[in-house]
Amino acid sequence: MQIEELSIKGVYVLSPIVHKDYRGYYMESYSARTLHEFGIDTVFVQDNHLLSAKKGTIRGIHFQNAPKSQAKLLRCTKGSIISYAVDLRKNSPTYLQYVSVELTAENKKQIYIPKGFGHLCISIEDDTEVQYKVDEFWEPSFERAITYKDKTINLQLPNIKIIASEKDEKATTIKDCDINFIYGENC
Repeated sequence: MQIEELSIKGVYVLSPIVHKDYRGYYMESYSARTLHEFGIDTVFVQDNHLLSAKKGTIRGIHFQNAPKSQAKLLRCTKGSIISYAVDLRKNSPTYLQYVSVELTAENKKQIYIPKGFGHLCISIEDDTEVQYKVDEFWEPSFERAITYKDKTINLQLPNIKIIASEKDEKATTIKDCDINFIYGENC
């Protein structure tokens, strides 16, 4: 597996080595040993699987406040998405900056997003499936959402019709959200 750190420290793109032949392919989609070699010792406790039936389905910007914040490891197993990691750690040198990666069933890339980040993904094909691991269980009282339309973050989304849930349409702005991440302290 090849691992590349993106422009925001701690966010990685993982590209598995795919062995193809006439039968299909084989790849290692997760290896604690390989992640450990890059200083990632996250212990995942839950796997999630989502389907976005329509192109343009947006999910996010989602996160859980500390102490129930979540690191995530995402991959797209059918179709394609653009995945965004937004730095929400106050005092971080990259506070409110984001990185994005196209994850597809074809490229088999994954993104590792550490604690202290918000996450958004948007499907760019119909019937897109995403599977992801988290290192903390879902805790509704710690769950938060920031609107994908927030001008402070200014996400550059693909030019497609957006389909959002009521929750995401009514999400708060960054200035009105009680984000409690502090760089170097609780994430």
